[in-house]
Amino acid sequence: MEKIDHNAHSVYLMYYHLIMVVKYRRKVINDPISERAKEIWEYIAPRYGIVLEEWNHDIDHVHVMFRAQPKTELSKFINAYKSA
Repeated sequence: MEKIDHNAHSVYLMYYHLIMVVKYRRKVINDPISERAKEIWEYIAPRYGIVLEEWNHDIDHVHVMFRAQPKTELSKFINAYKSA
C-alpha cells in the first residue's frame, strides 16, 4: 500500500506529474544538465513541502513525479524553480 500522508486535520495522497518542455523542443537536455536541474529541484522543494518521487529526462523534455501537501502553492513553487 502507498504511504498516505497526514497532518492535524486531514489525510491525503497527492501525486503530480509535471512535464517541462524546452522552448521550440530544442534538443539540449543531456545527463549533466538534467542532474543540475534535479539538484536545484531538491534544494527548493522542501521549502514548499514537496517530495520528489521520480525524475526522468529525454533530449527535449523532463518528466517529474512528486508529492505535495494540500496547502502547497504549486504555482509559486514552479515560478521559484523556473527562476532559479
